[in-house]
Amino acid sequence: MSAKSVDAARLAGFIEKLFMKLGTDRERAVLVADSLVRADLEGVTSHGVLLLPMYVGRIEAGGISLTGRPEITDDLGGLVVMSANHCLGQISSAMATDLAIERARIHGVATVAVRHAAHFGAGAYWARRAAAQGMVGMAFCNTRPLMPSPGGAQSLVGNNPLCIAFPSAQGTPLIVDMATSASAVGKIRLAMLNGKDIPVGWATDSEGKDTTSPAEALKGMLLPAAGPKGFGLAVAIDLLCGAISGGSLSTSVRPLYGTLSDFYDCAHTFMVIDASRLNKGRGITEEVDALANAIRSSKKAPGSQHVYAPGDLERERSRQNNGFCRLSPELAHEMAALAKRFDIESPIAP
Repeated sequence: MSAKSVDAARLAGFIEKLFMKLGTDRERAVLVADSLVRADLEGVTSHGVLLLPMYVGRIEAGGISLTGRPEITDDLGGLVVMSANHCLGQISSAMATDLAIERARIHGVATVAVRHAAHFGAGAYWARRAAAQGMVGMAFCNTRPLMPSPGGAQSLVGNNPLCIAFPSAQGTPLIVDMATSASAVGKIRLAMLNGKDIPVGWATDSEGKDTTSPAEALKGMLLPAAGPKGFGLAVAIDLLCGAISGGSLSTSVRPLYGTLSDFYDCAHTFMVIDASRLNKGRGITEEVDALANAIRSSKKAPGSQHVYAPGDLERERSRQNNGFCRLSPELAHEMAALAKRFDIESPIAP
């Protein structure tokens, strides 16, 4: 069966109505819907609508709180610690990112660390929020242990992602968005949904042996990107999020797809640099654009059609998708089932 092409606006409207049926107010429902649908439009399907059934399951089981509200627990001006109180990750992340932007305007730089948090979708959604204000935005997150140290056979740290977005005068921020594993868990889940193997080097089975089976990989361990470099970066992000926020790290973070009634309890850290104040108020956008354009115009390797600057590929996918999201048949079926269960018009065309 082929993928279903779904109008993005229709899909976002469906998600908004679904979250409002679950008990979320409209403003928060719009935020969650936009973050998920935008990820799909940009081709980051591992952090898009694929997450929706899990979000719904967690809300219904109590593993995400709709009554919890983020609160500041420590305020040192340019360094703030918040507790998300297990609310939807998009809600605490929006508050934390906007606070970091506000404080960076005052102090030049600002960091907001968040404990007792939930999954926040794609990191680029939050880092880009600062870049739109002429600032450098950074978003980090820790996850449950998924990766062994090189040479080891025990998961010790998550594939803790990071995103850094640099502002652009051309309106196309340079965005570095990556997990510290060779591949994100969501991509492995997507491969399993589509009945496809995964490449060698993405993951091992539960005994530490290389595998191309997504099912075995999900029971096993992810492999760090670039071996010890990816692992070391993941360790640093674990501490940057969990230790600085006073929240969970390593084995204290619960499995995202485990017992849905358990709080995920990850931690996030958002950093913002008010780069618009640098270079005598000129900012850094000219330098960002110059480097990005140099990358795009650089010599192509044999057989290569394009050279992309970081963030270009996602924008190109969004342009090609032209307002439509492509859902796997299995995910489209889940959307239709949710629509029927919650008595909402299905976003999937008959």
